[in-house]
Amino acid sequence: MNSGPVGGCSRSERAVGAVLGSAVGDALGAPFEFGPEGALSARFPVAGHGGEMCGGGGWDPGEATDDTQMAVLVAESLLECGGLQLPDMFRRFRQWAAAGPKDIGLQTEAVLTSGDPWDLAAAVHFQTSQRGAGNGALMRAAPSAVFFARVGRDATMDAARRIAALTHGDRAAWEGTAVFHELVRVTLDGGDPLDAVEETLRSVHADHQERYGVVLAPDWHPDLATEFNGAVWPCLASAVWALRTTSSYEDAVRAAIDLGGDTDTVAAVTGGLAGAVYGSAAIPARWTEALHVPLPGFGGRVLRAAELGELARRLDDSDGLGGLGDGGG
Repeated sequence: MNSGPVGGCSRSERAVGAVLGSAVGDALGAPFEFGPEGALSARFPVAGHGGEMCGGGGWDPGEATDDTQMAVLVAESLLECGGLQLPDMFRRFRQWAAAGPKDIGLQTEAVLTSGDPWDLAAAVHFQTSQRGAGNGALMRAAPSAVFFARVGRDATMDAARRIAALTHGDRAAWEGTAVFHELVRVTLDGGDPLDAVEETLRSVHADHQERYGVVLAPDWHPDLATEFNGAVWPCLASAVWALRTTSSYEDAVRAAIDLGGDTDTVAAVTGGLAGAVYGSAAIPARWTEALHVPLPGFGGRVLRAAELGELARRLDDSDGLGGLGDGGG
């Protein structure tokens, strides 16, 4: 059973843990996506023996998916703009989507290729499709959670909602991303994210408090999910469950992947939380060594673990520099 953040981790180590931990979870889970429950443990039954970063399903060993690719775009927009400039972030997303990434969510692709302006595209798509509660905003949130962690609960949750709304028109996706932001903020400050769930729920929009309250409750189990874990509610809830029922980064991510389904994203969200809790040193080197993040549409760039760590440190050092700005720009 998880007992909260481990002593001895600096804030910087937690920040790197969140960003790098999310990327590692993504790459580790990608080959098992849409597979059966228990597939990772069936193939690698003993934790710590190696080989788990195996590739497959179209992914090279250690290759990060759209989850981390979009997370990097979020990070670089925040850093280069000195704060939240939503048109710039959307432009980067659109440039990436136009380059034909190996994987992209159907809803995210529809929004980014619609030709509608940044402040209308997701809303227009949601009005016509009534589909916008996927986990595609939550999956990319680790960098923004670190960047805005010093500005307090209300501001970090507001930033999460605004970034999520670039691609997701359903407020459910905004609120799930906001909860993730706040749990990371608490953890970077040295608190226990599990202890913070109840308080965080009070800041969730009233229309969504009850549903998130159910899935984030201590007695919830992924078997109780009423939607596929590609939806925002069970995705976030599964990550919190994995953190709650394990006692290490490695075990939390393994537990997330063994749930099956949308394994890369559930593991990315879990890895972000668990990385913040246990710190970057808890992420196995045998997993980070193979990690690489291609960035389609950006000159063939490929980021490695060291570059992700540096991004995380800069995000943490920013103090939320520029804050929310006007979100426009």
